[in-house]
Amino acid sequence: MASIDDLKGQTVAIDTAPFIYFIEQHPTFLSKVDAIFESAERGEIRAITSVLTLLEVLVQPIRNGRTDLADEYRRILLGSAAIRVFPVDAAVAEAAATLRATSNIKTPDSIQLATALVHGAHFFITGDARMPFTSGLRILTPADLHYF
Repeated sequence: MASIDDLKGQTVAIDTAPFIYFIEQHPTFLSKVDAIFESAERGEIRAITSVLTLLEVLVQPIRNGRTDLADEYRRILLGSAAIRVFPVDAAVAEAAATLRATSNIKTPDSIQLATALVHGAHFFITGDARMPFTSGLRILTPADLHYF
């Protein structure tokens, strides 16, 4: 568990699922992820993600002909000053390879975690409660967040 206040002043990496919860207004997790994105908009946290997030969130809208939803994802990920989207560069690729070699996680997860680590994140918000422990990074799901 963590308080949303614990994230303030920190770099927070955001995995794909929280973006989906936010944009598509997930009934269980919207209030929790909304607080993360509001904190980023206010400059209370530094929100980052991998460009891989863009790939992952666009699949279903493109498949279903939902250009409106795809445009909303693009707007949030590429048009917001509150969220920094990082490319997969050599440093991220090397870190991701190390994570895959040492924890046997899948490539997309290793890229997301490596992006967080390379770019100095303290927290990683994910929808996957099975995400492996990664030294130097506190992994949280929206269910782990609470408010005081």
